[in-house]
Amino acid sequence: MKKVISTDAAPAAIGPYSQAVEVNHTVYTSGVIPVVPSTGEIPQGVEAQAKQALTNLAHLLEAAGTSMDNVVKTTVFIKEMDDFAKINEIYAAFFTGAFPARSCVEVARLPKDVLLEIEAIAVK
Repeated sequence: MKKVISTDAAPAAIGPYSQAVEVNHTVYTSGVIPVVPSTGEIPQGVEAQAKQALTNLAHLLEAAGTSMDNVVKTTVFIKEMDDFAKINEIYAAFFTGAFPARSCVEVARLPKDVLLEIEAIAVK
């Protein structure tokens, strides 16, 4: 059975989708962007945006009853591949132990013209 997950601690969906969905003790998140949920602001710079997006992701996973420690796969969409090393540095600080599998893709444009978006699959 599918369970919809939502929280005010992560950016609200800006379209016809759920922030996350749980099926069979596995949580699938939608893409999370670096919007400050309480203000709607977008931090400046790739490091600040990476930190905000990952913080939002952590809050979304917590609302689903899991955590960053239980993430098994992420997909990171970035505006500029030249920012890969900076994003990696921030990304590494959000995970402990074995890192999840990951794909990273450079894209032409992201919602609200942010510099990155991240989605995850986590187990409970």
